[in-house]
Amino acid sequence: MGITEPGAGDTAIGAVERAFEVVGVVRERGTVRIDDVATALDIPTSTAHSHLATLESVGYVVQGEDGYRLSCRFLRDGVAVRQRRNVFRATRAEIEALAESTGEVANLGMEENGQRVILYQAEGTEAVYDNAPIGEHTEMHWTALGKAILAHLPADYVDEVVDTYGVPRATRHTITDRDRLDRELARIEDRGYAIEDEERREGIRSIASPVVVDGRVVGSISVSGPKERLDDERIESEILPELRNTVNVVEVKYAYE
Repeated sequence: MGITEPGAGDTAIGAVERAFEVVGVVRERGTVRIDDVATALDIPTSTAHSHLATLESVGYVVQGEDGYRLSCRFLRDGVAVRQRRNVFRATRAEIEALAESTGEVANLGMEENGQRVILYQAEGTEAVYDNAPIGEHTEMHWTALGKAILAHLPADYVDEVVDTYGVPRATRHTITDRDRLDRELARIEDRGYAIEDEERREGIRSIASPVVVDGRVVGSISVSGPKERLDDERIESEILPELRNTVNVVEVKYAYE
């Protein structure tokens, strides 16, 4: 287990890195023209055009009247990556059932390269979507999903995560002190679940439990929603029992994948 920072290592190829920077600009803006990419990356328009044309030729960018946009090949690749994750296959139906029973948003997360990634989510009838898309990578300490995983990772890897990413702030409620984070992780490990209290997004609370199989954390499951609906009483009496039951089922299913 180790963290690889973007651009790290002597084997990095500049042209490949630049191509993915172009992809990032297109993803963020939706549709771009050549000048948009050139300005965003501070590169010549000829270089921007070459990268876009190359991406178009291999089918990962398509050109329309308004400019270039990413193609659905990325969707194909993302789905293929997710389908190969045992934790996704064991969890998908349970996430949907959890969302239905709580009426809120249920999420499946995992750790990748020291960050929290959302693999799947389902929305209940009362769900308030908090703009956390599938595939989103964020700092581990910002979210209940991430903290639930972080609390069950080896101490030396937690050190590596913090050394690499630090403890930056997302909101005024975010934990930004390492000692406080360590105390929080110890509390999570002891009680078996994590609370996210407006630490990533104002007005949103979340509760998450880790999925642990054969002593190894393979992901985490959470329920998230508006702060006023996810008060301590409801979490303790309703959501936590539902969440624990879901995790138990998932751990059994995962063991037989």
